[in-house]
Amino acid sequence: MRPLLQAEQAVLGAVLLDPGQLDHLDWLEPAHFYRPAHQALFAALRHLRSKGQPVLAADGTVPLAWVSDAVTEAGKHMRGVTPVYAHTLVSACPRPEHAPVYGRMVLEGAIHRTVTEHAVRLHQIARADVVRGEVENTLHHVDVLAAVLDDLARRWGTEPRPATPAPAIASSDPLPTGAQAVAENEQLLLATLTERPSGMDEVVGWLRPQDFAAPAHGQLYRCLGALHHRGEPVDQVTLLWEAQRRGLLADGTVTGEQITAICQGVGPGSAQWLGEEVIRSSLLRTAASAARTLRDLASADALAPGPLINHSLAALVVLDDVRRRWTTATGPPAPPPTRSEPAVGPAPAQVRAARARSTPPAPVPPLAAVPPIPANGETPSGRRRS
Repeated sequence: MRPLLQAEQAVLGAVLLDPGQLDHLDWLEPAHFYRPAHQALFAALRHLRSKGQPVLAADGTVPLAWVSDAVTEAGKHMRGVTPVYAHTLVSACPRPEHAPVYGRMVLEGAIHRTVTEHAVRLHQIARADVVRGEVENTLHHVDVLAAVLDDLARRWGTEPRPATPAPAIASSDPLPTGAQAVAENEQLLLATLTERPSGMDEVVGWLRPQDFAAPAHGQLYRCLGALHHRGEPVDQVTLLWEAQRRGLLADGTVTGEQITAICQGVGPGSAQWLGEEVIRSSLLRTAASAARTLRDLASADALAPGPLINHSLAALVVLDDVRRRWTTATGPPAPPPTRSEPAVGPAPAQVRAARARSTPPAPVPPLAAVPPIPANGETPSGRRRS
């Protein structure tokens, strides 16, 4: 029997033996149980407890009606909950006072299961958005997943904090649908930037080399960006030379034939529109890759809930970077900076400083006048100067 199933049986058995343990399990929900029968029984126990049951006997023991009423209430919502199984749950609990620990085991399994479910759903939605040519559904579910992780962290009792460093995310997720169209858009964008280098100003603020699905295209975009940054001319020769200086020809990342095909491709198009198509594909690939990372993390039973939540949040932080640049690319243009109106008159501090600089210094008292020496060399006292 799996440890998770034993933990679910133990926590239910503890509550059947000691209804007061429900006061220590207010953070545990019926949906946190894996088996539907356990969900129904835990919900029934909470319902009966809210109604004031059970009424303890004079000697403090729990009446048998507590178990039978719970089975009856659970049977209204789920078939298969029998008195025999309830007594099996009672025997599966080693110590009723350990119910909070058993409950945390159930919650830990629910956290792993919830992260897995949302990761699988995000991966499916990202693949569907590739076909539809949209990103809204993917971005919406990313927000839902982030809210779920925050709620799980609160229930587990930890602070949601993205782990550092972030988990490694594959540069691309195999999304075969539309792969040919993505490659063509990347080649057209590079051909446009080669034919009309001024188009780099339209995309350089938000498009990055890692947004290209083909590594060779990303490296060529980096070369074009370097030529544009230095103000050098862009053509087939200069692009080939820049690729050679970066060692792309030597390590086989790019071939001369690829550069020739790009430089002699279709004429200039809209760099803005093609760049948006490239970064949209990058956003969906990154979302699908982040979903696979979360799914792999959640499948590791040895990973505690705290690190699992924080690593999952870190994976979404990597996705947020591409999302911000997508918003910049597709959002309205930034308004021109407004000129601030000149202040009327100088500031008071400037006036005080100017007055301090222009205040005349205080007059220096004159020195005592020294009487002149007579021509005959005698001092005022009548003595002759030696």
